[in-house]
Amino acid sequence: MFLIAKNKIIRSLLRTVSIGLMMCLPLAVMAADEGVAGMPLSWMTMNACGGLALFLFGMEQMTDSLKSVAGGHLQSILAKATNNRVSGAFIGALVTAIIQSSSVTTVLVVGFVSAGLMTLNQSIGVIMGANIGTTITAQVIAFKVTKIALLFVASGFALLFLGRREQVKLYGNFIFGLGLVFFGMSIMSDAMIPLREYQPFLDLMVRVGSPLLGLSVGAIFTAFIQSSSATTAIVIVLAGQGFISLPAGIAVAMGANVGTCVTAMLAAIGKPRVALRAAVVHIVFNLAGVLLWIGFIDFLASLATSFSPVYPNLTGLAKLSAETPRQIANANTFFNLANTFVFIFFVPLFGIFVTRLFPDRPATISQPIIVPKYLDNYLIETPSAALNMVRLEIGQLGYQVVLMMTMATTALEKKSVDLFREIEKADDLADILHRAILEYLSQVGKQSLTDAQSLAYFRLIQAAETLESIGDILESDLSQLGLEILRIEEKPSATTTAILAKLLREVTIAVSTAVRAVVDDDQHAAQEVIAMRRTVNDEVERAFHQQVNSLAKSDLQRLRVLQLEFEMTDRLKQIYSLSKRIARLYVAREV
Repeated sequence: MFLIAKNKIIRSLLRTVSIGLMMCLPLAVMAADEGVAGMPLSWMTMNACGGLALFLFGMEQMTDSLKSVAGGHLQSILAKATNNRVSGAFIGALVTAIIQSSSVTTVLVVGFVSAGLMTLNQSIGVIMGANIGTTITAQVIAFKVTKIALLFVASGFALLFLGRREQVKLYGNFIFGLGLVFFGMSIMSDAMIPLREYQPFLDLMVRVGSPLLGLSVGAIFTAFIQSSSATTAIVIVLAGQGFISLPAGIAVAMGANVGTCVTAMLAAIGKPRVALRAAVVHIVFNLAGVLLWIGFIDFLASLATSFSPVYPNLTGLAKLSAETPRQIANANTFFNLANTFVFIFFVPLFGIFVTRLFPDRPATISQPIIVPKYLDNYLIETPSAALNMVRLEIGQLGYQVVLMMTMATTALEKKSVDLFREIEKADDLADILHRAILEYLSQVGKQSLTDAQSLAYFRLIQAAETLESIGDILESDLSQLGLEILRIEEKPSATTTAILAKLLREVTIAVSTAVRAVVDDDQHAAQEVIAMRRTVNDEVERAFHQQVNSLAKSDLQRLRVLQLEFEMTDRLKQIYSLSKRIARLYVAREV
């Protein structure tokens, strides 16, 4: 049920309930009615689930805030992932460290590969690096800062509600979320203290110490909640109370690396084969890493112990509780760093393997003539990336409109009835893209948008609507005028035809440049469109002048041709005005 929920709030609630049940059911099963170690069961359950809810809500707040702060740069950062696999891995680690979610990074990568913005080999390096970036969460959580958790909450709250600038509010929301993460961990940890004396629970934790069982628990749990960071954090909470040993914690964390691949696989459903390959690479890489280390968990534990802080003045459970969380976090980081270092040399082999595993499907006649190429529902919750995809999709819509104008120019010059009729069919394809863009934007608009994202959202809606209006003029007016001109016996003169064709070409350039202003968010391109005003107006005046000169010498039949020429000129002038409307969205107000 959680996996198919599309609303972010509903999905977050389901995630909280799911983890709460998985954590609190053992308490209910193992504890007697009177409670554990004198503490009532209802009190333990309430504290554990309440702390869990705060922890998960804090994680959501952190991720959302970081995505909003850095989201506008995500695509430009990922675009720097060249065929150099090392730089790709570094960028993957950087992006994931910024947004604190390897799932978001891999979903972005799958979407970019599907849209053709990134090659398969480029994506492999980024996916490898994402595993390193996600270990930052565990490192932060492993610090014993729960005692000042409420300071983070208070500071973040102050920035969130007293800050005037949006950027300050976003940083405040991040600090507030971080405080909730630590505070939630503190509450969960305190709720579990009585279980130290409850032998059935301790026996259960011993059984989890089996590497295969630990891997399975970590993989299944993470696949269900789609957050390896949450799994690792809960393991650290358990380790902080001495419930789980270092080898067991490492095994669960390794399993979490496999379970997190589910998110990328879900994102690849219905995408082109190249996107599916990117998702499968994520599974193959993470699974290969686990298989490589499964027999060396004890060695990994010893290694983590050797470069982690020690507390010689502590003994027994207190020593275990103080040292194990940091050791698990360090082992998790080393595990992912080592895997990336080893497998980075085999990126081309990964690409060849998944390409052979999932070869391209043969083209079928039943495939749609045109479909949205860039719109990806899994990017909707990252509005900056989703809006960038809309810009690219508007580029495809704009290409379709420009193609219609080119067809009109050729039809006018060659006096082709068939080409004018093809414009009507081409507009049907443009309508498909326009409808898909608006439906996608309606979903993006339901997200929490920053001021900059709201402005981009408004611009994109206006641009899409204006391009649709241009398409309608071409289909309903210009093509019909062209067909009527060709049907009557009296035809426009060669001079008039040449003037109209030149005007049409100039207007086509204006529309094409306006589309480029949208796709590239290019103010200079927008200014070019507005600067064409004199050229277009000169061509319009030239056309009107030619038509007026012909008016005095015209008979009744010729008058009808002139009327159609006037109307066609007026429609072209209208199309140029619409292209200027698009351009003005991307230039300074004074222009």
